[in-house]
Amino acid sequence: MSVIDVHRPHTLDKEHAIQAAETLAKDLSSQFDVDYQWQGDQLKFKRSGVKGHLNITPTDLHIHLELGMMLRPFKSRIEQEIHSQLDQIIKV
Repeated sequence: MSVIDVHRPHTLDKEHAIQAAETLAKDLSSQFDVDYQWQGDQLKFKRSGVKGHLNITPTDLHIHLELGMMLRPFKSRIEQEIHSQLDQIIKV
């Protein structure tokens, strides 16, 4: 199991933090065929070979993904895409 664990500080209000998380989830969904759904302030990700979540706190977005064997070779690309999207949608 390969893990991606990203913490990104933010200064967004709750509504904008949720919008940023939704934007990231839509992008990951379209690029990597990942399903997602909200459970309170937590966004759950799932597909064959991937599971994880995105937690929103008042000062931090925390993305945690666990990649199975088949997606392990794409870990760098997925992590790079997460950072790239967060750079675009979160202005600290």
